[in-house]
Amino acid sequence: MAELTPFQTVGPFFAICLGESGCARVATEHAIGRRITIDGTVSDGAGAAIPDALVEIWQANAAGRYAHPDDHQAKPLDPNFTGYGRAPTDDEGRFSIETIMPGRVPGPGDSLQAPHLVLGILARGILTRLVTRVYFDGEPSNADDAILALVPADRRATLLARRAGDDAYELDLVLQGHNETVFFDV
Repeated sequence: MAELTPFQTVGPFFAICLGESGCARVATEHAIGRRITIDGTVSDGAGAAIPDALVEIWQANAAGRYAHPDDHQAKPLDPNFTGYGRAPTDDEGRFSIETIMPGRVPGPGDSLQAPHLVLGILARGILTRLVTRVYFDGEPSNADDAILALVPADRRATLLARRAGDDAYELDLVLQGHNETVFFDV
C-alpha cells in the first residue's frame, strides 16, 4: 500500500512582489472622496497573530461605482482610484488600508447597500480564500443593508470597523473560534 502524501500548507509566500509590509494604498493622493484608514490584525483560533496573511481589498469609489467593466452604472469613474489592493500582514499580524470611504452600491431588490469593503483573506493552512465585508460602525445606512441583515444580529459586530479617530477605523479579523469574523460563502 502506498503511503499517504504528507500534509502540505499554502504559503508563507504572500510578501513576495508586494509593497510595504502591512499596508495597502487603495486610493492615490488624487482620488476623489473622504480619505480613511482601516488598521487591524489577523489572528488564528488560538488568538495568535498571523504574520504572513494577505488581505485583499475590493471596493467601490466614493460615487458608488466599481472600476470594473461589468459595472454599467451612470455614476462617474475616478481615474485615480482602482478600488483594489493587497495588504500583507506584518510580524505582529497587523495590516493597514489607506483608501476613501466607498459610496453606496446597488443591492438586492433595488436597494442600496451601506458603504463597505469586500475583503479576501489568504494565509497558510487556508486552501480557499475567506471572504468577508467591512462596514463602518455608526453608519446610518447599515440598518438598511440587505446583506448585513442576513447576518445574525449578535454576529454583525465582527463586520463593523470601529471608529478610532475622525478618519481612522479599527477592525480585527479572527479566522476561527471565539468572536470569529463572519465569512461569506461565495
